[in-house]
Amino acid sequence: MPFEEAIRSTRFESPLHKAVLNTVFTANWIRDFDRQQFEGAPIGLQHFNVLRILRGRHPATACPGDIKAVMLDRSPDITRLLDRLVALGWVHRATAEGDRRKVEVGLTALGCAEADRLKAQLKEAWSTVEGRLTEAEAEQLSQLLDKLREGI
Repeated sequence: MPFEEAIRSTRFESPLHKAVLNTVFTANWIRDFDRQQFEGAPIGLQHFNVLRILRGRHPATACPGDIKAVMLDRSPDITRLLDRLVALGWVHRATAEGDRRKVEVGLTALGCAEADRLKAQLKEAWSTVEGRLTEAEAEQLSQLLDKLREGI
C-alpha cells in the first residue's frame, strides 16, 4: 500500500518532509514486524540486539558501555537488559581481572544457541519480503539513508 494511502494524506510541506515521514512510518512497520517474531518469547527486540552484539564478538567479552554504544536503540537501560539475559542463563557477567570497576559480559553456550535460533527465525520471517527490492535498490536505499544522516 502506498504511504499516502496508509496515512490517508497527500499533503506534505515538501518532498523531503514526505520522505522523512515515510521513513518514520516504515521504521515503525519494521519494528512491529520484528516484534511479532518475539511474541511469546522471554525476551524482546532490545534483548536480541544485545545477544546479536555479543554473538558477533564471541568468544570475547564486552563491557556494557561498549554494547550500548553499538546498539540500534541506544536509549534502553543496558543493566536491566543484561539482568534479564543473565537470569535466563544466556549471558554471564563478571568483574574484570585487574580492574574491579570494569564488568565483562559474554554469551553462555545456551546464549549462543538462542542467539543463533532467534537469528534464523528472523531471517525466515524476513524472507517473506525478500525480492521486493533488488540488491541494487537495497544498497541505494541504505546509501540514501546514510546521506540523510550525514553531519549529525
